[in-house]
Amino acid sequence: MTNEGTPEVTPKKRNKAPFILGAVLLVAIGIGVKEYMYYSKVENTDDAQVSSNIDPVVTRITNYVTSINFQDNQPVTKGQVLVTLDNTDLKLKEEQAEADLANVQANVAVAKANAESIESAVATAKDEIDAAQITYSKDSIDFGRYKNLIKDGSITQEQFDNSKSALQGASKQIDIARRKYESAEKQYEVAQANLSSSQTNIAIKQSAVDYAKLQLSYATVIAPISGKASKRSIEVGQLVQAGSPLLAIVEDSMWIEANFKETQMNNMKVGQIADVEVDALDGRIITGTISSFAGATGTIFSLLPPDNAAGNFVKVVQRVPIKITLDPKSELYKQLRPGLSVEVTVKVKQ
Repeated sequence: MTNEGTPEVTPKKRNKAPFILGAVLLVAIGIGVKEYMYYSKVENTDDAQVSSNIDPVVTRITNYVTSINFQDNQPVTKGQVLVTLDNTDLKLKEEQAEADLANVQANVAVAKANAESIESAVATAKDEIDAAQITYSKDSIDFGRYKNLIKDGSITQEQFDNSKSALQGASKQIDIARRKYESAEKQYEVAQANLSSSQTNIAIKQSAVDYAKLQLSYATVIAPISGKASKRSIEVGQLVQAGSPLLAIVEDSMWIEANFKETQMNNMKVGQIADVEVDALDGRIITGTISSFAGATGTIFSLLPPDNAAGNFVKVVQRVPIKITLDPKSELYKQLRPGLSVEVTVKVKQ
């Protein structure tokens, strides 16, 4: 018998929310595990930038700019003439220095000839002493013989007196020759001193010539290194002072300076591979290699390094600069510029 008055029972719908929540949770756990596995093998930092050597080009003399041979941001090569200064006064100084040198060289030639002449006179005076001594020896022998002959009357008194006079004259000739030799020697010493002084003057005047040439060379400012000329600060006709910066050259070689926290340094070492993500290149990645670690933390090199012994110490996590070299043959490398921000990820584990 059918109960027509009994209402029909509709089956309840199952709630799918717990299943969806569970699926989302599983996906989140999977992503979390994956991220954990990834970041446990790497260390990364966004406190990094592209670095390069920037060489200032300064003038060493004060003068007016006569020509500028480069444009801002133009590539230049080592030795290329960048700026020329007025060198008229410097040329005159060089010519004056060379004239002074030529004059001193002429004086040296005269002093040398004089010394050689006096040296010859010294040799002649010495020969005269030897000749006088020979004459004296002969006259001494003759006098001794005549002294014996006068006793037995073999010679006249006049002959004896002549022999005696000749001996005395020979003795005086020796004295005269010796005094002449001594005088010539003193003259030779003076001549040698004059020659030495003149030769010293040559060295002094040569130094003046070299200095004048050096100053003249400073009127031509050349590139000390190859790179890109930037930050030009001069114009033609401008008076520049010695030591004034004219421009700066950004060298072609670049690297990454990344500042990692000290707590990230445990597993990092030279030779590890680093992925460098460049902000300016839409996050594209260039591969680099750790080449060196700084000798101290960044704060130590700051203008006012911290003094932990002052009594107001607050512990702050320090950062250590790390140099990462890049492959210069990479296409991305050519688009880098010093100062660009990058994010560095170092693979510390396989």
